[in-house]
Amino acid sequence: MTAPETGRGIAAVRDPFRILHVSTGNVCRSPITERLTRHALADRLGDPFTGGLIVESAGTWGHEGAPMETNAETVLADFGADASGFMGRELLDDHVIRADLVLTATRDHRAQVISMGHSAGLRTFTLKEFTRLVRAIDPATLPDPDGEGVVERARALVRAAAALRGWLLAPSVEADEVYDPYGAPLPFFRSVGDEINEALDPVVTALTGVRAKA
Repeated sequence: MTAPETGRGIAAVRDPFRILHVSTGNVCRSPITERLTRHALADRLGDPFTGGLIVESAGTWGHEGAPMETNAETVLADFGADASGFMGRELLDDHVIRADLVLTATRDHRAQVISMGHSAGLRTFTLKEFTRLVRAIDPATLPDPDGEGVVERARALVRAAAALRGWLLAPSVEADEVYDPYGAPLPFFRSVGDEINEALDPVVTALTGVRAKA
C-alpha cells in the first residue's frame, strides 16, 4: 500500500520508528501490549503505519513461533484489537539493534535488554516508567507531527524521556512492574490488560500528538 503524500505518510516510507515490546515468553504481556499499541495508533492516525511507527514484540525466553495465550486473545477482543497472525519470538540482538524504543514489562526485562549492549540504555524503559516520564514532558516542546512528522516527534520524545529518567524516580519498586498473568484465570488477564491499556494511552498520545477518540 502506498502511503499518502503527507508529512506523516512520507515518514512511513523513508525512515520508520520501531517500537519493541519485551516480556518473558512473548505469549501474554508483550503480545497484548504490541496489539493494543497498534490498535491505539490506528485509532489516532487511521492507519498504524501512516505515521511510520512499526510495533513489534519479543520475549527474553520467547516461545519462537508460538501463538499468544487464549486469555490474551480474549483481552484483545475486549478492546476491539486484532490478535490474528501473531507468532511468538525470542529476543535477538537484531531486534534490539533495530528498535528505536524498547518498552519492557518489568525492570528485570529492561536490565536484560540493556545487558545485550547495542547502546540500548537510552532507549529502553519499562512501559510504566516511560508512561511516568512522558506525563512530565510538555507536548509543546516536541516536533509538530503534521510538520516534521510522527517519526521525528517520537525520536524527540525518547530523548526527552531519557534526559528525565534520573530526576523522576518511581514511587516504589512495584510501580514500574507489569506482573505476568501466564497460567492465571481470565479475570487476572483482564486486569493486566486494563493496566497495560492505561499505561499506553498517554504514550500513544505523546507519540502521535492525537488524543484517543471519545
